[in-house]
Amino acid sequence: MKGWRLVHIDEPQLAFGFGQKAEHPKDGLFLFGPPASNQNPARMDIGIIGTTRATAIYESWVQSIQATIAEAEKGKPENKMMWPGFQAVFGIPWPAKPFAFCQIDGAELSRRIRGADRHEAIYKAVDLYEEALRRYMREEEARPQLWYAIVPEEVFRYGRPQSSVPRDIREPAKGGLGKRVAQRILREGSLFPEEVEAAAIYEYELNFHNQLKARLLDTKQVIQVVRETTLAPLLAEEDSRRSLQDPASVAWNLTTTSFYKSGGRPWRIADVREDVCYVGLLYKLIENAKGRDNACCGAQMFLASGDGVVFKGAVGPWYSQTNDQYQLSKAKAAELMDMVVKAYKEMHGNPPAELFIHGQAAFGDDEWSGFASTVPEGTKLVGVRIKRQTEIKLFRFGDRPVLRGTAMIAGTRKAYLWSAGFTPRLNTYPGREVPNPLTVDIVRGEADIERVLADLLALTKLNFNNAGFSDGLPVTLRFADLVGEILTAGPTDNTPPLPFKYYI
Repeated sequence: MKGWRLVHIDEPQLAFGFGQKAEHPKDGLFLFGPPASNQNPARMDIGIIGTTRATAIYESWVQSIQATIAEAEKGKPENKMMWPGFQAVFGIPWPAKPFAFCQIDGAELSRRIRGADRHEAIYKAVDLYEEALRRYMREEEARPQLWYAIVPEEVFRYGRPQSSVPRDIREPAKGGLGKRVAQRILREGSLFPEEVEAAAIYEYELNFHNQLKARLLDTKQVIQVVRETTLAPLLAEEDSRRSLQDPASVAWNLTTTSFYKSGGRPWRIADVREDVCYVGLLYKLIENAKGRDNACCGAQMFLASGDGVVFKGAVGPWYSQTNDQYQLSKAKAAELMDMVVKAYKEMHGNPPAELFIHGQAAFGDDEWSGFASTVPEGTKLVGVRIKRQTEIKLFRFGDRPVLRGTAMIAGTRKAYLWSAGFTPRLNTYPGREVPNPLTVDIVRGEADIERVLADLLALTKLNFNNAGFSDGLPVTLRFADLVGEILTAGPTDNTPPLPFKYYI
């Protein structure tokens, strides 16, 4: 460890209304509201896809968030905050009556999700939501900013990959092909079109949430999947296994992501570096791979403002079992990065001055050559490998772990960053084990290692899925698995670039 040095990266500040700054999203929203932007909605126009009961639950919940909600009784004071009311936080109204309502037959939904063939059951349950939304879009002109797809607890319970329906309530299968036969047809084809159509069901992932979002991406409607018990905790008494957040925390988290998905920006990174773009590479193995094409690739482009776009790349032989790594061909790497640069220029009118590519594997020579070939001459291109690991531990005297932001610099191109650790604002470490660092390697291009670490720490604070203090991973990697799952939840056709909010 000769020559190693220990440094601390200051906690990134976030920007809020009236040009004010704060470390914690809740502090900034509570005191100042979101930063001014012409993208912020004038009011929350939310559409509902769900049963009649779901609509009543939604309206009751929206009424409840108009007023103050007391903080949780248990926990440290630094970790709790009362809810002051939606308009007090975001400065806009949220009408209790939904903007639109797509009704689902609750009895039919229950029957479908309990089907014996899990692929058929989840596919047919998603059908109800998909058909209801598409029917509305055919018949109505007005569009809400965001749709709440409200699902009963039964759908959540049996709509997951490892779910199993008890025999006494299981609905018999409707004569589907079965997974083994369907996979053979998907690989080898069939002379009978009806068999190919029946087998298509088995191309979809056994995940209600991901499949619903994947099948509706082409509609360009933003979907927020919400469990009934999130909005009405008393319903969870039927299933005591669920651990529920207190009502104030639910209000903070769900309203934050709803404001973001409605077009708003809850907060921004305060000390923004101009003309800098961050790209996270994502890969996903394809279960029913045909021939050598075994994986789907994609990229997530993020700006310090919180804006993000997802690009789906090509399907191909990107995964190698020999070294357990993913790598694009030169041509496909060039094609993917060309889409990123064009999207940035459309948003800003000029190419980025610096473009950082974040990945979990080293970039091959051909792959990097492809990336570099489509980046403008004046753009500085840097490749950073970020991995979670357990090989390095760091301890402090006393009963507290290392501070969040601690970094061990191992050289000009390598460091270990503790993006999780004791956080003074929270007066605690929000974890149960000794925190592990991220291994950060600058594997391509040139950059200052401490600047890279500061950027990564800032990117841990751009998760608008909740109003938490921070994440353990930068946003470029945090949602890579989720986005990859949605991109491959159905047939791997071409999906146009869409804002990141469509996928989370």
